[in-house]
Amino acid sequence: MKQTEQWTSKLGFILAAAGSAIGLGAIWKFPYVAGTSGGGAFFVLFLLFTVLIGLPLLLGEFIIGRSTQREAITAYKTIAPNSGWHWIGRLGVTTCFILLSFYSVVGGWILLYLFRSVTGQLIHETQSYDKLFEQIITNPAMAVGAQCVFMLFTIIVVARGVQDGIEKANKYMMPALFLLFLVLIARSLTLDGAWKGVAFFLQPDFSKLTSETVLYAMGQSFFSLSVGVSVMVTYSSYLARNESLTRSATSIVGLNLAISLLAGLAIFPAVFSLGVEPTAGPGLLFMVLPSVFAKIPFGAFFLTIFLALFLFATLTSAFSMLEIIVAALAKGNKDKRKKATWLTGLAIFVVGIPSALSYGVWSDMTIFGKSIFDASDFLVSNILMPLGALLIAIFVPLRIKRDVLVAEFNSGSNISKRWFAAWLLLIRYVAPIAIIIVFLDVVGVI
Repeated sequence: MKQTEQWTSKLGFILAAAGSAIGLGAIWKFPYVAGTSGGGAFFVLFLLFTVLIGLPLLLGEFIIGRSTQREAITAYKTIAPNSGWHWIGRLGVTTCFILLSFYSVVGGWILLYLFRSVTGQLIHETQSYDKLFEQIITNPAMAVGAQCVFMLFTIIVVARGVQDGIEKANKYMMPALFLLFLVLIARSLTLDGAWKGVAFFLQPDFSKLTSETVLYAMGQSFFSLSVGVSVMVTYSSYLARNESLTRSATSIVGLNLAISLLAGLAIFPAVFSLGVEPTAGPGLLFMVLPSVFAKIPFGAFFLTIFLALFLFATLTSAFSMLEIIVAALAKGNKDKRKKATWLTGLAIFVVGIPSALSYGVWSDMTIFGKSIFDASDFLVSNILMPLGALLIAIFVPLRIKRDVLVAEFNSGSNISKRWFAAWLLLIRYVAPIAIIIVFLDVVGVI
């Protein structure tokens, strides 16, 4: 069954797709990876790899979805019937299920921090933010309860459908996210010594580059765009045939790069102003930033703004992860959507409980020496997503007919043959080689 739902406009699609891409990767992971990898030099590499690897893969997923007008699993079956290629879609659905199970745990942490911030319980003189973070993630009732609330909100939005749920939520959340970022940046840049942070972030110092930094930037470039899990196959299947895929893809990449830039401009000036190391790792957002905001005028207000935009970005990504699974189950049947959403969402919540408890009562349970949360993260980020991205990069030029590729690439726009040839070259050769290199580095082969 073909999709019975469609985005009401190209803007709705771009905001939803950008919302999927702009999540923890852009706001949480990017600043601390940049902080540990040379600042501006890393950003230049990230930009380059995003254009050369992330964008071609994104466009490839768009072509699969829009050309078939089917959800992730059926799309591959339509293009390559009587073959095993549909397992790319199944891999994407499985990856999103596992990813959302522990992603929702982090969403719950953000909710707890936002609640504390709004009620005035987060910032005060005697607060130890390291201990507070430990208290939150080790308390089983708080961790599981907050994860449940996060999943309930995600389920309610996705159950309402593409237009009334996902598109409508993103139309409010994405502009609000940009506006909140601008408010936060304006405050960060007015702090004493803030420009040291801007210089660190935007002045490339290539002398600090290492092979590890290059690989980090390459990996971040395709992880940050939600490619490799076929989310964009499902999202593009709801797009009208007269809309330009190339313009949509470049708009989404542009928005993602803009958010990464804004995240750096919001965080590094404030961090440098107060003499805090920008290499604090993932704890930068939960332990370092509250202590930074505690030391500036109206800090509690600006921290609340930051946590709100962080929550928006996390939710818009969660919507897309749940949607790919629901779409695969409902297969365009609106009557099945609500039931499929609730059953899937609740199953994800249950599967995510071990991750929520992995820093507390189940902290002694490990998988290959990692906590349940960290093992799930490693499986998704370092194995399943690169594998999915590699298979998509192979599938698109190998199994989709050239005339279909050309038609989808040029639909709604008038692009020269050189751009098509360049894109085909990148997805056929550059992207697979880059993904294999990153994967080999992650598993310790190189």
